[in-house]
Amino acid sequence: MKAYELRHINWSLNASSFLPFIQLQELDLDGNYLSDLSHSRNLKELWLDANYLEGSIPESITSLTSLTTLTLDNNNLTGSLPQEGGLCNLKNLSLLNLAVNEFEGQLPACLGNLTSLRTLYLNKNRFEGTFPSSLFHALRSLTAIFLSDDNFSGSFSLSSLANQSNLKVFSISCSNAHLKLETENPPFIPSFQLRLFRIHKCSLNEANNKTMPTFLLHQYDLLALELSHLNISGTFPSWLLTNNTRLSYFNLTHNLFTTPFKLNPASKLLQMESFDISSNPIRDEMPSHIGYIFPNLISLNMSSTSLRGYFPASIGEMRQLNDLDLSNNNLFGSLPQEFGQGNNELRFLKLSNNNLSGSCLPIGSNFTHLLSLDLNNNNFKGKFQGGFMNSTGLIMLDLSANQLFREIPSWIGKFQDLSYLILSQNSLTGSLPESFCNLTKLSYLDLSHNTLSGSLPSCLNMPLLMYLHLQGNHLMGSLPSTLANSSSLLTFDLMHNKFSGRIPRWISSFSSLRVLMLKENKLEGSIPTHLCELKNIRLLDLSQNKLSGGIPYCLNNIGFGNMDAASEIEIGSFIVSWTTRSSLYRFGSITGKVFVLKEKQNVTLCKVQEVDFTTKSRYESYKGSILNFMSGLDLSSNQLRGKIPSNLGYLSTVHALNLSNNQLEGPIPETFSSLKQIESLDLSHNKLTSRIPAQLTQLYFLSFFSVAHNNLSGMTPDMKNQFATFGSASYEGNLFLCGPPLPQNCSIGGRNRQPHHLDTDDFRDAFLWSFVGAFGVFFISVIIVIYLNPYIFNYKLLVLERVITSYLYE
Repeated sequence: MKAYELRHINWSLNASSFLPFIQLQELDLDGNYLSDLSHSRNLKELWLDANYLEGSIPESITSLTSLTTLTLDNNNLTGSLPQEGGLCNLKNLSLLNLAVNEFEGQLPACLGNLTSLRTLYLNKNRFEGTFPSSLFHALRSLTAIFLSDDNFSGSFSLSSLANQSNLKVFSISCSNAHLKLETENPPFIPSFQLRLFRIHKCSLNEANNKTMPTFLLHQYDLLALELSHLNISGTFPSWLLTNNTRLSYFNLTHNLFTTPFKLNPASKLLQMESFDISSNPIRDEMPSHIGYIFPNLISLNMSSTSLRGYFPASIGEMRQLNDLDLSNNNLFGSLPQEFGQGNNELRFLKLSNNNLSGSCLPIGSNFTHLLSLDLNNNNFKGKFQGGFMNSTGLIMLDLSANQLFREIPSWIGKFQDLSYLILSQNSLTGSLPESFCNLTKLSYLDLSHNTLSGSLPSCLNMPLLMYLHLQGNHLMGSLPSTLANSSSLLTFDLMHNKFSGRIPRWISSFSSLRVLMLKENKLEGSIPTHLCELKNIRLLDLSQNKLSGGIPYCLNNIGFGNMDAASEIEIGSFIVSWTTRSSLYRFGSITGKVFVLKEKQNVTLCKVQEVDFTTKSRYESYKGSILNFMSGLDLSSNQLRGKIPSNLGYLSTVHALNLSNNQLEGPIPETFSSLKQIESLDLSHNKLTSRIPAQLTQLYFLSFFSVAHNNLSGMTPDMKNQFATFGSASYEGNLFLCGPPLPQNCSIGGRNRQPHHLDTDDFRDAFLWSFVGAFGVFFISVIIVIYLNPYIFNYKLLVLERVITSYLYE
């Protein structure tokens, strides 16, 4: 037996089981649990990928001196490679694959003695030290080099590979900024013709203003080229497309290429399947003939390139197109009919952030395989048209920030696979159709900032829902109890509507909830204590309602960001995934050829969510990753009474606390000095009494503070730390407060005056006596005026009677 293969069976194997096969030359055990290995002197090929091997490479492997192929990809191997012996004993190796392990340290120089080595995979380890240029200079038979995501430092000039006449593949990406790549120092004419060339996220040609590698002018057989995230400057290198007519994969994303962007209309690159030039400041006209040049494209990405002009009708000629992204450009006009009817393989279409107009999709569009459609932030106008009718398999639909109006059509219920529906910032009216209840797979629903009205359908059933945004509409009625089925909710935003009634008990079932926004509705009753069960809340806004009663003492049970890492969930963004065809580029380690493998794979897209919250007396939008760090509690503008619970001072991770515009009374709790992360504290427009706790000056992150319009007394806090930045507006409307920054001085006759502490009864008595005295002076003044004018005595007497009556009734 010369070959034996047991791949991906997930057996736990002892390799001594193969000892009887003394003539065994090839052993493939990929994807198993190999715990021991005994040697066979005749073994030539050993494939041990994904076998959960740990520690250093066993001696039983490095003693197999007949090996020509050794692959240890995707294990848990660690440590440094021996500088002598070890792998260097395997003189006959043609293929060595150490990828996706945790090897560290420097590469042994003795690897340069493996003169038969043709293919070397070192990617995704922790190798470090100076880049081993001399090693690659010694290995003259190399055909393919994979060096991605290691920790090498120093500099590496590709001119050291100039005489590697067999080189077909060179791939490197840099996980740090310590490695400097040079292609122009010195410039060179290579002896090789590459098939695959990839440099990703490296420091390239810094001494030459990050210019394009000129040795590529001498390459004519490229099948795959990637120069991404390198900030290469200069004009767009159209010559690469002219010189390499067999290109299948072309990726120049995240560079600084500029106009002109010229594609030869007479040429056809029939093998081109993936073309990505996104995130370059090209600023040129969109080529109208692009569909004829790349008729077999599967993926086209020209987003964020400042291309302008009409949407090319010729894209309809790309019959195999799966993914199209032209977002963040300056395209205008309507989508052509030829595009809608020509392509029937499209799965992903993203045209957001342009100036496109007309109907969202041409009527009669034939996108039967469409899974994701993102047209947000354009000028599409009119009713919710039926250009989507053939795309009933949609998973994501984003039409936000357009000019759509009228009702949401009832046929929306046919899209039963929808997971993400975003129709915000339009002018949609009417109530939600009953067919909305068919959308049971929704995970993200955003209908915010429209003019929707009426009640939510009582049949709503969205058990997978995680994000609900209905804010900024005219929705009314009580919240339907069927929403209680959405137990996975993370964001629940119903701000700026007309919902009424009490806060329902079932909200407490949302144990994963991070954001609860009920601001500016018509909710009434007391704040229910069951809200305290929502221990993972980060943002809670109940402001501008008609809530009454006291503040629950148990609110300190809510984490406001203080939670275990195990329960932490990213809420600033969400992932949209779908399955699409893709071209994967493989290097045949045996044949030495690059080939294209067409397969289906899952693709993900990160979308950002946004939440509005008032802090520091400003209405702010928190978007993306900042949502994972912001925390706040807003109970302002209600009818809350009673004292502020001292337990609120234990919300040590809250960033914003707003209790303003209520009828709260009593002192400010001294425990508020424990709000160590607080940035905004608003207690204004209440009936708070007593002194301001001096310990509040220990709140070092505080940037907004207001206790204005209360009944506070005594001295203001010392003007130090953050309190040195607060002006008199923070304290105005408190008659018995004194000290800077207020104009009232707390000293009398050069001696410090201790402010008199007024409790509620003392304050009421003082107010009544001052009122009686003022009224007495007013009464006597009126009598004197009348006495001096006897001719109008009778008239004044009548006026006086009315004045006295009105004062008494007040």
